[in-house]
Amino acid sequence: MRVNIHPITLGFDYCYVIQGEGVIMIDGGAPKQAKRFMEAIERLSVKPEEIKLIVITHGHWDHIGSAKDIKEITGAKIAMHQQEKDWLEKSLKPLPPGVTLWGRIFAKTMAMFMPLVHIPATDVDVVLGDEELSLSEYGIPGRVIYTPGHSSGSVSVLLETGDAFVGDLAMNKFPLRFSPGLPIFAEDLQRVKESWKLLLDQGAETIYPAHGEPFAADIIRKALL
Repeated sequence: MRVNIHPITLGFDYCYVIQGEGVIMIDGGAPKQAKRFMEAIERLSVKPEEIKLIVITHGHWDHIGSAKDIKEITGAKIAMHQQEKDWLEKSLKPLPPGVTLWGRIFAKTMAMFMPLVHIPATDVDVVLGDEELSLSEYGIPGRVIYTPGHSSGSVSVLLETGDAFVGDLAMNKFPLRFSPGLPIFAEDLQRVKESWKLLLDQGAETIYPAHGEPFAADIIRKALL
């Protein structure tokens, strides 16, 4: 099945619209991005109501901030891991710790701005567990895989083509990183590495991070050595 991948910038994040026989979206971007979402969808010639599922890779504010607005615009269901669904349903704003010196500095700076951030709450319709979720019923040849480490409820979308949408399991954008690699924030770096081994073993070839351009999976293989 042919699949088209459309990146959409919603704040500092890349969200992705995936078109196969059906259409899904990955992540909900920063708050107050509904207008930018509509503009992007119009450029893609995708009708909002064609999007049937929004997969949230994890519950940090910049990935769920416009989820409620996008859900209302599209009528799509929101899928999110059970460990973090309260973050969206109760407007919570936990931040991950830094695992590098720059990550620790950046995390402290980001924490200063959190009182200014508001996340509109909405219900999670598809509560994900640790087992895989096939996306075939949504017309997409792929699955959602539980990939904790950056956060305890992080998930990734792996298509049969080898395209992997990993949220913040990797980063490739200044000022987070100068080049693609492992995240500078993580609750558990060892679990990040274990999740990467799982994705690589399952056939991930091209990595699509939420922050930055896609890159080859070989970069992560080398980082894990």
